[in-house]
Amino acid sequence: MTIRRLSCSVKLLSCLLLSPLFTSCNGYPQAVKLPFSQQGDSVNTAASEFHPEMAQRYVAFVSDRNGSQNIYVYDQRDRELMSLPGLNALNEMASDPAVSEDGQLIAFTKHGQGQSDIYLYNRETQATRNLTNNLSAQVRHPTINGDGSTIAFEANPDGNWDIMVYNRSGRPLELPGM
Repeated sequence: MTIRRLSCSVKLLSCLLLSPLFTSCNGYPQAVKLPFSQQGDSVNTAASEFHPEMAQRYVAFVSDRNGSQNIYVYDQRDRELMSLPGLNALNEMASDPAVSEDGQLIAFTKHGQGQSDIYLYNRETQATRNLTNNLSAQVRHPTINGDGSTIAFEANPDGNWDIMVYNRSGRPLELPGM
């Protein structure tokens, strides 16, 4: 009887000690309901919203709510769209936005006149920089690291899609093993 009681005690103690390991992601995944607005002043509208990317409290996405494919950034903490003056142009199509963790830098693909390029928009300076203007290739799907210093994207300079990594000044980075 005492062996059985000891065995039960060991099992109970094991469960108590190991349970944090198996429940460390408690609550994950978690659904977040983003607001809807007919006026276009929120994330979801009657128009199409697509290509969402998240970094910390920011959700970057594309929407055709104004008749052209533009980039928007929603601040989940302040529950509002952020102002992005000078980012979206009527004669070009934007896609694949990625935002830095502080929400200051947005990397994205811009399509126009049969060409695609990777751009970096700085919210503080309201400046947009073409990172790939010297690259003879189609490009797509940029991603940006947390502090915004490095941008990786897909490019097909020789007909095959490869991964390229640039710094925020538009210079290619040589990575070990590449």
